[in-house]
Amino acid sequence: MTGTMAEPRREAAAAFGRIALLGNPNTGKTTLFNRLTGLRHKTSNFPGTTLEARIGRFEIADEDHEHPVTLIDLPGIYSLELDQLEAEVCRSVLEGRAAPQGEEIGAPTSVCIVVDASNLARNLMLVGEALRRRLPTVVALNMVDLAEKRGIRTDAEALERALGCTVVPISARDGVGLADLLRAMGHARIPNHTPPGTRDGLRDWAGDIENKCSRGRSDPDAETLTDRIDRIVTHPVLGLLVFALIMAALFWGLFSLAQLPMGLLEGAFAALADAAKGVLPDGFFTRLLADGVIQGVGATVVFLPQICLLFFLISILEDTGYLARAAFVMDRALRPFGLPGHAFMPLLSSHACALPGIMATRAIPDRRERLATILVAPFMTCSARLPVYVLVTTVLFRDEPLKASLAFIGCYAVGIAAGIGSALLARRTILRGPSRPMALELPTYKRPSFRTALISTYDRAVMFLKQAGTNILAICIILWWLSAYPIARPDPRAESLREQAAALVGTQPEKASELEAEADRVQARFQGSQSFAARLGRLIQPVFSPLGYDWQLTVGIVTSFAAREVFVSTMAVVVSGQDDPEAEGVLRTVSAAQRDDGSPIFTRAVCWSLLVYYVLAMQCLPTLAVTAREAGGIKWALLQLAWMSGLAYTAALLVFQVLR
Repeated sequence: MTGTMAEPRREAAAAFGRIALLGNPNTGKTTLFNRLTGLRHKTSNFPGTTLEARIGRFEIADEDHEHPVTLIDLPGIYSLELDQLEAEVCRSVLEGRAAPQGEEIGAPTSVCIVVDASNLARNLMLVGEALRRRLPTVVALNMVDLAEKRGIRTDAEALERALGCTVVPISARDGVGLADLLRAMGHARIPNHTPPGTRDGLRDWAGDIENKCSRGRSDPDAETLTDRIDRIVTHPVLGLLVFALIMAALFWGLFSLAQLPMGLLEGAFAALADAAKGVLPDGFFTRLLADGVIQGVGATVVFLPQICLLFFLISILEDTGYLARAAFVMDRALRPFGLPGHAFMPLLSSHACALPGIMATRAIPDRRERLATILVAPFMTCSARLPVYVLVTTVLFRDEPLKASLAFIGCYAVGIAAGIGSALLARRTILRGPSRPMALELPTYKRPSFRTALISTYDRAVMFLKQAGTNILAICIILWWLSAYPIARPDPRAESLREQAAALVGTQPEKASELEAEADRVQARFQGSQSFAARLGRLIQPVFSPLGYDWQLTVGIVTSFAAREVFVSTMAVVVSGQDDPEAEGVLRTVSAAQRDDGSPIFTRAVCWSLLVYYVLAMQCLPTLAVTAREAGGIKWALLQLAWMSGLAYTAALLVFQVLR
């Protein structure tokens, strides 16, 4: 908090306590919260829901004490009386019946209601409902600068007299008026007016106040620049074209700009693992730390730049006002399949990674539609599937890049079709129910707040690391142990190569190094074939035999439950003895791998079967963990696993049996 706010904070200390921030969507409520608290806050859920609550804390010092201040950013709602989860949460908090996780139960000591100065009458409906609850109240008249640019001026003093509580004009985006707002919060009082009790009396009351206190309101029939832009971006055809161009630019930026930091992180963790091996004595603990813990953490953190950039760009788009238009356009396309327009961003995000995509479903108001979106989000082709696609299409279409690219596009299309088809089935069966009409306010276009975007990105990054990182780390450690143990005896072929290398050290050192490296690869292949993972692969192999997979492919499928991209590195270890699938000749060696009987593993039928399987299968345990958390129970994660795995197995079986 800046020094200019120190005096109002000390003056307000005695009256501060637990303050609830209430307001309509798109009024800048969360921007105000971020301005007041910065990064000194935590994000948690309300008990029994997936609705987020932001809780900010700081200390206010006066002459004698330091007084704790708690701000709770409630969900944005249009009315406290609606039969919606968001409204129920707000009512419960204001009445002291509920609180975010980890908070004490009790009514807030005061309420700060954030209203949009350019849309006063509609915002005053919620203000009136809140004033009837007789809590100490302050009204923050936000975005006064934007309203003035549109020729709208509100008399704050007249509005204060009409409402019977303090009104403070502010601009949360620029920080204007926040010192006055803090001072007003410190002197918040119970309003001395009681608005009408009925909805129609209330609407007239809000309209009358706007007429008395607001001047220069635009002619409702006059066309504005926003109207002219909206004619294009919400058009049934042009709107889809604009949406496609914006999303193409977003994902181009996502995949291109994130490559450098991802590469740096990957190299840093690899160097850290090598350093651990160089400093510590060889043994179980060193291998666990280097190959299990460090590499496991690296497997998670390497995707963090992509996740952060995605949320940053989404936050920028949301702040400009475009995302509401995109949801409106996509609602027409998704509604026939039982999904709302709100689902497009979670599904779009899932093409980078299903984890943030599933977490983004919190913006979907209806529970049934939210659950349907969560269940089908992993069908979208994520970046982790790409190494598998590269391997298989390389085998299928060697030196035929056009056909390989068409196969890539087909994989994306099959995933999308399976997702929306599954959503339709779910909404007609287990999630049957009426679709909630899409009530969506189209906010005015405005310059985005980079501060808000950065804070939102920070929140999501921390949440991703906490929720996904721990799961992936545990899974990687387990799979490392399965692949590394038991320690196999020395392979006779490797021993023979080492003897040859030892004999050539003095005369042909380069040849000796090559033989030593080949011996390491032979021993690694032998170790892989004798490990617990290999034994598990042979045990499970009869299940995948109808799909054309031998035990080596089965090992790859089993280990890729940690993360899909693990499949390629597992096959590299099992087949070639190297764990770097991009090493020279390794991909060629993998594609030419043979079964125990000498026949090729990657036949044409097996390749198509494997490609279809990875497009449709649930091969990501961290995603299941996030699904269980966001959907509200492990039963939804098990249903997701069963449906996606069953569909993948059946489709891959049909493809193999037809093509073999």
